[in-house]
Amino acid sequence: MYRAAAAAISRSSSSALRRQLARGGFGGGGGEQRQWVRGYAAKEVTFGVGARAAMLRGVNDLADAVKVTMGPKGRNVVIERSNRSPKVTKDGVTVAKSIEFEDSAKNVGASLVKQVADATNKAAGDGTTCATVLTQAILTEGCKAVAAGVNVMDLRKGINKAISAVTAHLKSKAWMIDSPDE
Repeated sequence: MYRAAAAAISRSSSSALRRQLARGGFGGGGGEQRQWVRGYAAKEVTFGVGARAAMLRGVNDLADAVKVTMGPKGRNVVIERSNRSPKVTKDGVTVAKSIEFEDSAKNVGASLVKQVADATNKAAGDGTTCATVLTQAILTEGCKAVAAGVNVMDLRKGINKAISAVTAHLKSKAWMIDSPDE
């Protein structure tokens, strides 16, 4: 799933999305379909509108738990740990890694967000909450675009063009720091 722009979602559009999901999700591909694949262990393969909606619920539930930690006025999150005392943290990636859902489709969506937060943590050491919020927005708007009939590959190309444009703009505004005082 992808998104054409990385703008934050307003409360009204977020509420509209939740109502749409409650009514059965988005169009594009009929209802939820399940298929059992035999291998070393049985795997449930879910696709279609129901799978997309469940995945997006996982993305939203995880991101909503993480985004309260955002910025200097962000709040702490208490993480329950079995056989140990609870952990209090304001680190987005730590909160994200601690969340698991019983629904495997929701876990798929949560896993996408966890991968982004982990990659951001490894690359920059910070900004995991911001990356999580942007990922939520990208996936939410991407699902809306796909439901509206936008070709997924065209959407991806548009996102890649936007990434290039934003990167070029940021590089044009950057300057070298010569001393630690700067």
